[in-house]
Amino acid sequence: MSARLDILLLGGAGQVGTELRALGWPEDVRLHAPGRDALDITDESALAAAFAERAYGAVINTAAYTAVDKAESAVAEAWRLNALAPAYLAAETARAGIPLVHVSTDYVFDGETPGPYWPDDPIDPQSVYGASKAAGELAVRTANPRHAILRTAWVVSPHRANFVKTMLRLSAERDGLNVVADQHGCPTSAADLAAALKTVTLRLVADASAPTGTFHCVNAGETTWHGFAEAIVAGAARRGGRSVPVSGIPTSAYPTPARRPANSVLSTETLAQAYGITMRPWQAALDDILDRLVGPVGTGV
Repeated sequence: MSARLDILLLGGAGQVGTELRALGWPEDVRLHAPGRDALDITDESALAAAFAERAYGAVINTAAYTAVDKAESAVAEAWRLNALAPAYLAAETARAGIPLVHVSTDYVFDGETPGPYWPDDPIDPQSVYGASKAAGELAVRTANPRHAILRTAWVVSPHRANFVKTMLRLSAERDGLNVVADQHGCPTSAADLAAALKTVTLRLVADASAPTGTFHCVNAGETTWHGFAEAIVAGAARRGGRSVPVSGIPTSAYPTPARRPANSVLSTETLAQAYGITMRPWQAALDDILDRLVGPVGTGV
């Protein structure tokens, strides 16, 4: 790629967007990450104007309405950002003849199937959030053939609100934690997901025959929220943080407006086959996050 490549990044202030902006990109790549005030992606005319103003070579969409429980009542808002906006993006990128890389979620599945979900497994969302994300996938899939949809789950990082930061805060405030132990999934580092998105995007730009379709991108290995919380507290304790007991509870003891999948484990095999991306174990990814939030092992707090 000798000429300058302009990439439009949407959701640049979120966990994954923050990590994408922090990555080292080739010298000829310019990442444009307008905030919501600068570009409303639920406004079709605003998007059209943005594409008319600059000739983008690719779009990465990490923007989403992710307040899973609030979405049960804020239905229209969730669908605007998770379904309508991707439809507009798919239409604009198809018109421009450029690839669209879109982030989706494990919530498109019902969570009842044993074993890891594969990208071509039937979807059956059980929440407004999941249904709106499934609709966004469909819009991307049908409107722009040059797309890559990366489903992910349990995203954590040193940025914004997420499970790791919540567990660190609660373990500092309380003498014990109760965490759901019957929901299974794959914790995913926003940094590792961002690196995968970068690889996929640059490949799609450089190679017109690069694989398209739907893929899964999560860190390797699986656990429960309870197991994840135990690892977080133990990792923080090794860095001088407070150690508290973490007890497992059933989902029924922690009711929420939106139904959570009992099984969110995703297979990343097709991503590895298509793009040569091998995701590291979630435990190693967690160590990196704790190093940034708490400090390296042995330094204390």
